[in-house]
Amino acid sequence: MIAKVTRGADMAGLMTYLAGAGRSNEHTEQHLIAGDSAVMTMYGYDTLDRATAVAIAGDLDAPRRELGVDVTRLVVRSDPASEELIKARVDASVWHCSLSLGADEGQLTDEQWGAIAQGFVDRMGFTETSGHAPCRWVAVRHGVSTAGNDHVHLAVSLVREDGTKASTHNDFQRAMAAVRELEQAHGLKPLTPGREKAFPQREETRPAREAAARRGAMEVDAKRLERTVRAAAVASLDEGEFVRRLRREGVLVRPRFAAGRDDVVTGYSVALRPDAGRQPVWHGGLRLARDLSLPELRKGWPDRPESASAAVAEWQATRRNPARYQPAAPGREAAELDPALFSKHAQEMTRLHDYLAQVPADDYATWAHVARDTAGAYAAWSRRLEPTPGPLADAARTLARSAQLRPSESRPRPVAMPSMANAAALIAAHASKGSNATAEALLFRQLAQTTLSVVRAAQAAGDARRAAELATSMREQLRGVRDAYVVQERSNLLAAMSPQDRAVYERAEVAAGRGGPLPARLAPTGSTATTDLAGATPARPVSSRRDEAER
Repeated sequence: MIAKVTRGADMAGLMTYLAGAGRSNEHTEQHLIAGDSAVMTMYGYDTLDRATAVAIAGDLDAPRRELGVDVTRLVVRSDPASEELIKARVDASVWHCSLSLGADEGQLTDEQWGAIAQGFVDRMGFTETSGHAPCRWVAVRHGVSTAGNDHVHLAVSLVREDGTKASTHNDFQRAMAAVRELEQAHGLKPLTPGREKAFPQREETRPAREAAARRGAMEVDAKRLERTVRAAAVASLDEGEFVRRLRREGVLVRPRFAAGRDDVVTGYSVALRPDAGRQPVWHGGLRLARDLSLPELRKGWPDRPESASAAVAEWQATRRNPARYQPAAPGREAAELDPALFSKHAQEMTRLHDYLAQVPADDYATWAHVARDTAGAYAAWSRRLEPTPGPLADAARTLARSAQLRPSESRPRPVAMPSMANAAALIAAHASKGSNATAEALLFRQLAQTTLSVVRAAQAAGDARRAAELATSMREQLRGVRDAYVVQERSNLLAAMSPQDRAVYERAEVAAGRGGPLPARLAPTGSTATTDLAGATPARPVSSRRDEAER
C-alpha cells in the first residue's frame, strides 16, 4: 500500500475535487467511508455532491476559522529572474493523504477501507488516542484510479478542536511506518517485501500531455529530457563534459548558482529549444528524476578540484547565452570514435560483471549506480535508434526506477567499480544497427547481462516486485531489440557473400529447418529466467534412457 502525503490550505477545494468527476471523469459513487464521529453522524455514507462536500469542508475547517489559528509551513522557491532561493511561509492547515493499493490487488470493501483509514489516523496522532484533542477528518472513496488502483483519500484539519496544532514532524516517514503496520494487520501485500527504499518516478502531468498533443509530439517534454540527460550523464567522465554533451544534443542548459556567488553551482535546469516566438519551458534536474539532481549526479563522477573548476567554466559559459553556448574547453565528446571499439568495450564489460558478482544484494547504493548507468546506456541507444520512444526508451525508464534512493541513502560511486562512460559515449555516437551490427549486438548482450544482475540483486534483497518488473522489461522490451539485431546480422552476412555462396547458405538453412535440436527450457509464468537476452539459455538436461523407460 502506498501513502502519498500533501499539505495545503483550501479544504473546500480539496473536498469539491474529491466529490467531483476527477481529471479524467474517473470518479464514481463518491462517498464517505470514515471520519470523526460528528461528521459521520451528520453526513453518513450517502453519495457526495458538491453542496455536501462544501458543507463538510466548512465543518472540518471550523476549529481553525472560529478559533483564529494559523498553520503555516516554510517553503523554498527559486526566483525565475534572479535564480536565487527565496524562503517564505505559506498557509498549510489541510493535511491530505491518499492510501492506494496496487492494481493487481483487487478492491477492498468500504468496511475494510474504513477500518484502515481509522487505524491510519490513530497511528498518525490525529485522534483522541494521541492523548490530545482530536482533529476533524474524513475519508472519501470514489472508485479506482485511471491505472486501476483501489484507493481512498483522507482530509484532515491540522487545528485540533481545542485550538492546538497537530504535529506534522516527519509525517511522511510516520505515514509509511503506519502503512507497513496496517499491511500486516489487514493481510495486504507489502509494497516492497523486505525492502522499503524504492521511490516512484515523476509521472507526466495532464497539462504536459495536452501540450504534447497540441504539438503532435509522441511524448511529453519531461520524458524526452529525462532520457537525454540520463544518456549524457552516463557517457560523461565529469561534470564539465556533462554540460557539453547536453548542448551537443540541442538541449538548453541553465545553472543555478549559490546565492551571491557565480562560482558555486547548486543545481541546473534544462529545456528543449522552443519554436520561434515561444519561451523555453525549463525543467529542474530533480523534477526529471531523483537520481538526476546535480548532487546525485556528482556522486557518479570523481571528485577532483580541476574537474570542479572546469565544470564551473562550462556552467558560466552556458549561463551567459543559453541559446548560443560555446564550450569553454571542448573535450572527449568532440573526438571521433572508431565504431570498431564496440567489440573492445563489450569485452571490457566482463570486468564490470566480475565486480558485480562480489557486491552484496543489500548494497542498495551501489546497485543504484549500476541501474543508473545501465539505464543511461539504454537511453543513449534509444536516442540513436528510435525516432519515437520505443522499447529501448521504455527499458531505460523501467531500469531507472531502481536508481531512485533518498539522498541520505545514496553514496558516491565506488572507486573500484568499472565505468560504462566509454561504452555509453560510443553508443551515443555510432549505434546504428547497420554494417557493424555484430559488434553492437555483442555490447547489447553485455548490457542485458548487467540488467540481469540487477534483477538477481532485487530477488536476493527480497524485492520480488522490482525483480518481476525488470524481468518483464527484458522479456517484452529488450527481446525485440535483440531479435532485430539478429536479423541485421544475417542480412550483413548474406550481403558479404558471393551469389553462389549465398545460394548454398540459404539452401542449407532451409534443409536444417528452424530451431535447435534440444527442447526449449521451460519456465513458469512470471519467471525471471531471461538470460537468453545476454546469451544462450541453458537447455533442459537430457534424461538417461533408463529414466525415459521408467517414465
